[in-house]
Amino acid sequence: MADSPQAARGQVAFAALRHASFRAYFLTSAAAMMADNIEHVISYWVMFQKFHSPALAGFAVLSHWLPFLLFSVYFGALADRYDCRRIIQVALVLFMGVSLAWGILFLTDTIELWHAVVLLTVHGMAGVIWGPASQLLIHDIVGPEQLQSAVRLSATSRYLGLLMGPAVGGGLMLILGPPAGLLVNVLIYAPLLIWLWKVPYDGHRRHARGTGQRATGLADTIALLRGVSDNRTIFSMILLAGVSSLFVGNAFQAQMPEYAHDLGTDDAGVRYSILLGANAAGALTGGLILESRGLLQARPQTAIAFTLLWCLVITGFAAATSYPLAVALMFVAGFLNLAYSAMSQTLVQLHAPAALRGRLIGLYNTANNGMRAFSGVTVGLVGSLIGIHWSLALSALALLATTLGLWAFSMRSAR
Repeated sequence: MADSPQAARGQVAFAALRHASFRAYFLTSAAAMMADNIEHVISYWVMFQKFHSPALAGFAVLSHWLPFLLFSVYFGALADRYDCRRIIQVALVLFMGVSLAWGILFLTDTIELWHAVVLLTVHGMAGVIWGPASQLLIHDIVGPEQLQSAVRLSATSRYLGLLMGPAVGGGLMLILGPPAGLLVNVLIYAPLLIWLWKVPYDGHRRHARGTGQRATGLADTIALLRGVSDNRTIFSMILLAGVSSLFVGNAFQAQMPEYAHDLGTDDAGVRYSILLGANAAGALTGGLILESRGLLQARPQTAIAFTLLWCLVITGFAAATSYPLAVALMFVAGFLNLAYSAMSQTLVQLHAPAALRGRLIGLYNTANNGMRAFSGVTVGLVGSLIGIHWSLALSALALLATTLGLWAFSMRSAR
């Protein structure tokens, strides 16, 4: 990790890709993320056609992000103690099993609501198992000097998977149908699963493994947050990540079949896939620009300004009645989301005391990922009562008001 903003700005563009093992991980994990999103595209569409339930779509968001809120610290402790390659492989097996189960249930037309609830829950647990182990693995591969590049590129690979997932998923639905598409999807996870058997890095070559230390609990987390409350940059960026995930997060993606339907797209085809992939395309573009050009200097006020713009764009998407306008707004939203989230995480990392840096980054990740579970309530479950367009617009406006308060807080810090 960089120790100062000057060090971060001095990094070589795409530096982590100079490591052959990281290149392999970048490509195979991007394929796995694509498979993850292919499953989302197909399963969300079939669930919408089968159940027409905004509440189930809201549960999909809850089941995906709530494990990050509850179990990230514990699986982080597990990654500290054991071989990270095997932990990631366990997560991959769970992902493959869920995709296989969806395919069989859709093929036999025996899917029931409780099946969907169980599979969505297992899928969410697989994601939280993977997360900490993957961060330790890439740190072991590239070392501290190129870690910032590796983390940013890993995020970019996720968005590459998000971009390719809707396109490939839509193609598989059109060519093979949803059941066969999901069965084929199982094989896309395989390259990473196989590569992990061969790579020599286990996540601990540069750092000794943990020896069973107690996992951080809620009281320790609160104490940590209080300990940095006098650093307004760290405090405001963690709060920014938490409130943006709480009010909006990415809950609108699980509702995308209904947005596509309301925009006049009734088939599981290209138009639905483009709408779903536009957000990832904007984020991927933002990630590449940030990594290759370094155009935006990390400042709290800039991160907050991008969040305010994101709120306005999301509100515009919720109100859009034109399909081309909705696609354009999703693209811009993806760019802005990547910009402010990468900037806020960088600020926490650069301003954190060296002795607390790992714990503070973990706290940031809990806020940024774990709090997204509740966006399934603000957007999804509330959407079942008042409509998803109103729930998304009101959630974005509530975030806008909260972010303006953070702006005032940050400006007092700057003065």
